[in-house]
Amino acid sequence: MKFGAMALAAGLAMTTLIGSGCSRHRQEAIILANQGDNIVELDPNGAIQKYEQATQLDPANHYILYKLAKAYKKKEEWDKVASTLARATDLAPTYGNYWFERGWALTQQAKKGSITYEDCKEPYKKCIEADPNKDECYAQLAIAYLWTDDEQKALQNFTKAIEHRADNVDYYTRLADLYIRLGLETEAEKVLTAAKEVADPRDKRLYNVHTLLAGIYRDREQVDRMVAEFEAAKAVKGEDPGLLFNLGMAYSKLKPPKKAEALQMLKGFSARACKGKHAKKYKVQCEQSAAAQQRLRGPGI
Repeated sequence: MKFGAMALAAGLAMTTLIGSGCSRHRQEAIILANQGDNIVELDPNGAIQKYEQATQLDPANHYILYKLAKAYKKKEEWDKVASTLARATDLAPTYGNYWFERGWALTQQAKKGSITYEDCKEPYKKCIEADPNKDECYAQLAIAYLWTDDEQKALQNFTKAIEHRADNVDYYTRLADLYIRLGLETEAEKVLTAAKEVADPRDKRLYNVHTLLAGIYRDREQVDRMVAEFEAAKAVKGEDPGLLFNLGMAYSKLKPPKKAEALQMLKGFSARACKGKHAKKYKVQCEQSAAAQQRLRGPGI
């Protein structure tokens, strides 16, 4: 009995020492992580060293792993971001932002061709399971489906992204562009019209909304509506060369044509795009612009 009591006491003492040691390591890890936080903006490499030391002291601290991944993200070391977040998601599978950042890191690798877009899907799916309201995960999953030729699932997930973030104009244009490519212009028009209703009038992303709508109306030969959308796009973005060309050509197709306005837009386009470094890029449009200007001026002018 006496020996058993001594052994029990010794065991409790050892447990106390181990617990104390683990606690000390956790505290040291937090101190190192805080030091990393203080320098990460100016010295990502130094911060990475601090975070890595911290994770060695407390490998179960997923918050520090997330900090380490964000530091790797600053350096665009996407493979290290992904592998670090794989450890974080193992420890904290209910943290949707960990899954999203892991998916994002894989997406950057897919863009460079080192992995496939198929590899990107699972983290975004897990993100949605962890946080069904995280709109970015639906949107990025839609893009992954788009790159793997599953247009229907891409449509579904872009739609889900809009449902969870109705004021993000980019989601509307992504969805509408896909509808247009699938030949579903009526659906695209509805989506773009909804975007105009929810967007801040000062939102520069409305440029894409107006130009996509203008393209739909051009295909339908609804010239008045096409002109209105190109004018709205110009009001958002200003005198972009491509827009000047489109608007000038649109003015020339009105019945009767707005000759003065058409010439003004096409001259502006030619001055910006048909000389110097842009000339090759806009070669076809420059030829069309020159022919349209000659036609608008009339013979012998």
